[in-house]
Amino acid sequence: MITRRQAIVLSAGAIASAKFNSSAFAQDAERHGMSAFGDLKYPADFPHFNYVNPAAPKGGVFSQIGPNRQFNQSFQTFNSLNSYILKGDAAQGMELTFATLMVRSGDEPDAMYGLAARSVAISDGGLTYRFSLRPEAKFHDGTPLTAYDVAFTLTTLKEKGHPIITQLLRDFKSAEATGDHTVVVRFAENRGRDVPLFVASLPIFSKAYYSKQPFDQSTLEIPLGSGGHKVGRFEPGHFIEFERVKDWWGANLSVSIGQNNFDIVRFEYYRDREVGFEGFTAKNYLFREEFTSRVWATRYDFPAFKDGRVKRDVLADDTPSGAQGWFMNLRREQFKDRRLREALIDAFDFEWTNKNIMYGSYTRTHSVFQNSTMMAKDKPDAAELALLEPFRGKVPDAAFDVPYAPPVTDGSGQDRRWLRRANQLLGEAGFALKDGKRVLPNGAPIGMEFLIDEPTFTPHHLAYIKNLEVLGLAATLRIVDPVQYRKRVDDFDFDITVTRFSFSETPGDSLRTYFSSTAAATKGSQNLAGITDPAVDALIDIIIAAKTRDELTTACRALDRVIRAGRYWIPHWYKASHWIAYWDVFDRPAAKPRYSRGIPATWWYDKAKAAKLEQRG
Repeated sequence: MITRRQAIVLSAGAIASAKFNSSAFAQDAERHGMSAFGDLKYPADFPHFNYVNPAAPKGGVFSQIGPNRQFNQSFQTFNSLNSYILKGDAAQGMELTFATLMVRSGDEPDAMYGLAARSVAISDGGLTYRFSLRPEAKFHDGTPLTAYDVAFTLTTLKEKGHPIITQLLRDFKSAEATGDHTVVVRFAENRGRDVPLFVASLPIFSKAYYSKQPFDQSTLEIPLGSGGHKVGRFEPGHFIEFERVKDWWGANLSVSIGQNNFDIVRFEYYRDREVGFEGFTAKNYLFREEFTSRVWATRYDFPAFKDGRVKRDVLADDTPSGAQGWFMNLRREQFKDRRLREALIDAFDFEWTNKNIMYGSYTRTHSVFQNSTMMAKDKPDAAELALLEPFRGKVPDAAFDVPYAPPVTDGSGQDRRWLRRANQLLGEAGFALKDGKRVLPNGAPIGMEFLIDEPTFTPHHLAYIKNLEVLGLAATLRIVDPVQYRKRVDDFDFDITVTRFSFSETPGDSLRTYFSSTAAATKGSQNLAGITDPAVDALIDIIIAAKTRDELTTACRALDRVIRAGRYWIPHWYKASHWIAYWDVFDRPAAKPRYSRGIPATWWYDKAKAAKLEQRG
């Protein structure tokens, strides 16, 4: 068993070390921002981010089907306005209502600059952060936002927050207010490199507000926030609106100039993607990111698109694309055998699926760090081998060779070469055929259920299930409502399910929530596969201990090799771009921020375009 302490020692001996007390982390130096490695693009007196239009007008409505979610938020419905606990299905966008200590820059890998915090002083060892708060910061009811609220928030989230939050706060020790405008945050020895960044990105709650009601309850009561928007009209399961706070205290800060431009930001909910698309063509909402290749390729022929009232664009995605695929639940006995998992990978004909269902729009996913320099390629170099050698004999030998890549088929839908290989693997694993059905060594039939919460992926599943049947594997598809789906996934009550995840350009403690043994045993975590590998745990600790970006990249590549060698998921596909469509009532800066879409944060409502659109009907 490799302990956390041993992992840190391995890191120090395997890759060149750098002292944490570099000039970027000088004792008690006041800083206007911070980053994982201390580098900042913008000086203390910067007027605004380079990717915004500082003269962007305020007003208008931005409406969309939300493209992403956090913690307990749902894509398809909501029954709660508390998105920071495990209970309930929260509305998307709730993060708009809360101020944070700092906010991320969209054109730097991980840099953050002060919002509620005017500055931060970091101790020589990097274990104590002293945030100085802006005296003008306040909640929506006019009460001051103080250091006592920050300390209360961090303590509450560590004790009662969503499991993802509590895992990411593992190395957060305490927060103490030393006055109204100063909060001291302390971290554990060998803390995760990105934990302070995560702390600075968390919402700030009102201590007084939560003294009158429990924090850890699902509720539709509008919470007291302090951000640039507040909850407006909403109808559970149908829509929610966030209203711009006209006299917001943070509006003129350099981190806010040119952003938060819409009077209303509205999220629409549809249980079915087809119905959702029809809603867009009818102008029920104004902006859409398209995730269905069939729709992108064939459905943009409606009148408003043909006559130019609806526009389309493709935006480059320079962030790591991460992993999407069918994740097998290793908590189920049948999936514990790596050969069965590899056989399932061999049975999926991506080339046929991409051509016949997805119009050739995608590229096969190989890595958990896809589309980034952290993705392993070729044979490991000397630095990677130095990290991997302590695990030789404890991880598959494939981790020391060219990293595993899923097979490339002939695109026929049933490539006999790969089905024969899958059949051979199943035989080697002792899963014999009995009356045409594959059985476990104890004679029980192998069955597996694919669990999803909406029908869009049905064609992909049915084609794949057909191949599994050829191998004698009994597989079924079950579509459940979003609430039941969330409950079953949080409880790890599934055989196989689809998910997608990606990491920032500087992954750290977040890796634990996806791959660590602790997360595998924590309900509501993102370790859906149930990976419990001491080598993976140790490599995550090495990544977290990296002192330079080069060390980080090397360690991530080593982790990628081990995870890919484990055959933990059936890789799907990715594309390094965003497909967007919108009714022509918006304007935007000439260039988007490199590491985000910048939508809707940097866009604005163009009254002249909107008036012209109305005239055209």
